[in-house]
Amino acid sequence: MEKQSQGRGLSSLFSCCFKRSDEPEIIYCHDSINTMAVLEPTMPMPPPQELDYMFTGLVDELDLTEEHRNAMFALPTEKKWHIYCSKKMETEGNKGANSWPEFYIDQLRCMAARKTLLPLVDEEEQERHKIIDSLKTALRTQPMRFVTRFTDLDGLSCILNFLKSMDYETTESQIHTSLIGCIKALMNNSQGRAHVLGHCESINIITQSLASENIKTKVAVLEILGAVCLVSGGHKKVLEAMLHYQKFASERTRFQTLVTDLSRSTGRYRDEVNLKTAIMSFINAVLSQGAGESSLEFRIHLRYEFLMLGIQPVIDKLRSHENATLDRHLDFFEILRNEDELVMSKRFGVVHVETKSASQMFELIKKALNHTEAYPHLLSILQHCLMMPYKQSNTIPQYWVLLDRIVQQLVLQTSKGEDPDVAPLEDFNVKNILHMLVKENEVKQWKEQADKMKKDYNNLQQRFEKKERECESKNKEKEDIMEMVNKMKDKLERETNDHKQAKLQVAQLSAQLQKLSSYHGSDPNITMISRDLPAIGMAPFAPPPPPGAPLGSAPKKNIPEPSSPMKSFNWSKLPESKLEGTIWKEIDDLKVFKVLDLEEFQRTFSAYQKPQKGAEDEQTYAKKVKELSVIDGRRAQNCNILLSRLKLTNEEIRHAILTMDEQEDLSKDMLEQLLKFVPAKTDIELLEEHKHELDRMAKADHFLYDMSRINHYQQRLQALYFKKKFAERVAEVKPKIKALCLASREVVQSGSLRQLLEVVLAFGNYLNKGQRGNAYGFKVSGLNKIADTKSSTDKNVTLLHYMITVLEQKYPKVAAFSAELQNVPEAAKVNMTELEKDIGNLRSGLKSVEAELQYQQVQSSQASVDKFVPVISQFITMASFSFSEVEESLTEAKELFGKALRHFGEDSSKLQPDEFFGIFDTFFTAFSEAKQDNENMARHKAEEERRAVKEAQLKRDREQKARMSKANEEEGGEFDDLVSALRSGEVFDKNLSKINRKKQGRPKLFNSSRERPVTKLNQ
Repeated sequence: MEKQSQGRGLSSLFSCCFKRSDEPEIIYCHDSINTMAVLEPTMPMPPPQELDYMFTGLVDELDLTEEHRNAMFALPTEKKWHIYCSKKMETEGNKGANSWPEFYIDQLRCMAARKTLLPLVDEEEQERHKIIDSLKTALRTQPMRFVTRFTDLDGLSCILNFLKSMDYETTESQIHTSLIGCIKALMNNSQGRAHVLGHCESINIITQSLASENIKTKVAVLEILGAVCLVSGGHKKVLEAMLHYQKFASERTRFQTLVTDLSRSTGRYRDEVNLKTAIMSFINAVLSQGAGESSLEFRIHLRYEFLMLGIQPVIDKLRSHENATLDRHLDFFEILRNEDELVMSKRFGVVHVETKSASQMFELIKKALNHTEAYPHLLSILQHCLMMPYKQSNTIPQYWVLLDRIVQQLVLQTSKGEDPDVAPLEDFNVKNILHMLVKENEVKQWKEQADKMKKDYNNLQQRFEKKERECESKNKEKEDIMEMVNKMKDKLERETNDHKQAKLQVAQLSAQLQKLSSYHGSDPNITMISRDLPAIGMAPFAPPPPPGAPLGSAPKKNIPEPSSPMKSFNWSKLPESKLEGTIWKEIDDLKVFKVLDLEEFQRTFSAYQKPQKGAEDEQTYAKKVKELSVIDGRRAQNCNILLSRLKLTNEEIRHAILTMDEQEDLSKDMLEQLLKFVPAKTDIELLEEHKHELDRMAKADHFLYDMSRINHYQQRLQALYFKKKFAERVAEVKPKIKALCLASREVVQSGSLRQLLEVVLAFGNYLNKGQRGNAYGFKVSGLNKIADTKSSTDKNVTLLHYMITVLEQKYPKVAAFSAELQNVPEAAKVNMTELEKDIGNLRSGLKSVEAELQYQQVQSSQASVDKFVPVISQFITMASFSFSEVEESLTEAKELFGKALRHFGEDSSKLQPDEFFGIFDTFFTAFSEAKQDNENMARHKAEEERRAVKEAQLKRDREQKARMSKANEEEGGEFDDLVSALRSGEVFDKNLSKINRKKQGRPKLFNSSRERPVTKLNQ
């Protein structure tokens, strides 16, 4: 059937392209409507309402546009019934068509998966070509549900994967052309076209086919790409695909392959003309569609790429073919170019802009910007260009490439920040940058205000956090005190009751003794027990000795005194008692002073940190404050770093230590660091020698001196650090003890574990023979050896896998035994040695703090700011009670753990908690993994069974399809018409008409010498 008889001319098909200025839209029209009307119905016509419902389903299946849908619904009732019956008869004739997509998809996958170095035999290649052609026909002629089913089964990805994986022979064969035809057929309806355009790689993979040497394949690809340019949103996808092809084909620039093919001669006139026509139609579509419809800058930008590749001489050469369709495209290219260059010339008020002349373009820019605010920036740009590197190297061109891309994006980017072409620079928004430059001063002021507000906010935040820490600390202390008081009250009541009972027992025993003494008189064997209980007192703790007094000094030597403090020499002096009989008795260092240059020695090793400078810097140096440092340089540097982090003065640090950090100025980390910088005895002695020069001391020396003035500074610091860390240390110990207690109870009380051990014992006695069998029990470590026994039939199956299967079938509750042993994993982490060490550290720390408290209590003078005694007294009361609870809990945990070991017949002297509970924890993990293995094996087995059933069904379907008749005759589609319009150049008629109207209305002020003559267009 000819297309003319179908009433589907280009003007009606592309009404959006030729009659309106909207973006092109592909319109679908079904070819078989007239054919269906010929067939006569054999069934009675249903009621009108039912017929309308049935006819609506048919129209939906045809995927028609709104205009054609309305025309279909406007048909008479008899006509509707004829069409419906014809379509139903056609569907029954193609029975089983719904299953066809699976067949084609399987074939495509098999073809794509074929990897061999041997070429295909002719019969096999013909069979593959036949299948692909059959798919192309089916995509054009089958009902809409066929296309829907094909896309739902991801048939497009199968085609694209085949295109990507083709070998060289297939790439150059007709199979490649047919695959492109399949995509073209798929795009022939709205659903298939949307699916292709929505695929992330489809256009890129189609473009890769341009690398083929097969001219028909190239033409098919170019027709698809040109048509996609006409679809909304497709133009930019095509540009991105061409950029992708540049990398794929290792092109120097984009479109290089197209211009090369345009200028190359194949020796076959018809194929050559078809290819060159397809290339020119594609180039015109790229230039005039998308952003090129309205943007002069975009057209000039894109056309420049083709001109740089030398397309103009090629176009002149193509005129020799004398082909009307090709000349039509060549004329459109040159007319559009002349029109754009004319508009550009009018902008600058000249006849013609010679874009090949750098001097002329510079003069035009200079003339346009002269005496404007932009002119200094033009000079700045040129000046900086002069300073760019010009020596030959691999990186020199990249500077100019970057500059070129920046300018391109400045010109092309729209006001919305959108890039019509592939963005040369990512995250480069011209509008935002210009806005920032315009508002630069305001932004600067806002930034200064924001910085100031941020600083104020940070100060307020720090003060708030400080007060918050104080409140939290006080609230925590209050809660701890109330909790301790309640616990002490309960304990006191219990002890009072115990005391009353003990007193009553003593009274009863005394009465019995008196009664016995009255019977026996003065029997010497009976001794009276004194009723008076000895008073329990505490011997007062002697305060720890003050810091060691200096040793007896050696005889004073007549050593010269330096005029200024000197650097210290860290040596260890020998006591006078050890000098006798040594070499030191024979040494007289006073002789050395007679020959020593003491001035130079003093200048070289003076304690003043005076840098060596010339005479010209003496006056400047005199203005600087001299610093005195007597401690080790590295130690002083680390101390300065600590003080900079503290951000407190020496007086504030001293006040915080004396008040036991009431305001929470010193964190635990800072206290730990301060303990590393406690003044040593030698530091104190050196600092005392120079205390009269306190103002000139270095920051670190001054800090150590101030801290050394605090009585028992180190002991106070240690007590404060212990107080802050006590709650944290107790909180670390308690969960371990709790987990140990709970886990010990769980393993003893768990009924599921007991049942599990019964099953394991039964398995073991059944498997073992001789002395290893007939067991009444086994060590729990044997649980982790169950997996070592492998199956005889399947090496991947162990006794553990089998046991889990039995448990799930026979003892389902036992299979979830780990739910009754939730605390075992935590108990497996408890190391008793480390736990006892932590508790021992707490005990020794409390004793040290108590000793320091006793020392501070006996001091005669206590400053009002010194709050060590009240704060530590309260802390000791609370901490002692908390620690006693921890010790009691540990004792209980040890008892429960011992019972658990005896419960399982284990040796309590050899197994520790982490070892014993670690056995169960390891078994939990192995049990869980084996259970997962069983599930995976069952799932795999079920999948294998389903796959076997599916393969059998597919085999039956293939046999049924092989007996089916061939596909219906191929029907034309909308995408083909779009390609035909591109090939003939009719799609550009609208643009040419617009240009001609502009020419007729434009007064001819001058003759353009650049405008090329067009002779073929109006013939």
